[in-house]
Amino acid sequence: MAVNATQEEGFTLAWMAWTQPVAIFFICIALMLVVFGVLQFVMPTYERKGFLPVPTTRGDRLFMSLLGSAYIHLIWLAFSDASLLMASGISIVYAAVMLRWG
Repeated sequence: MAVNATQEEGFTLAWMAWTQPVAIFFICIALMLVVFGVLQFVMPTYERKGFLPVPTTRGDRLFMSLLGSAYIHLIWLAFSDASLLMASGISIVYAAVMLRWG
């Protein structure tokens, strides 16, 4: 079976648009997971009730922050032509509020 010159053999990451913002995004998520994993080991979390209608742990609030930030960025892309830096700023504020008072 002949392989085109444009096709590569084996596992590649060529399908992903690896730009600097994408790399920063994935590095930040990886760092958050490591930091929160170490925090869980050093200071185990407990469920508490904030403004959310259910008791949550630190990991629950981190997950909801990441999920909400993804939705903020998708909505931003759908309705705005402006830079994603503003959506990222809104997401950071949202995550801080969720982690502190959520």
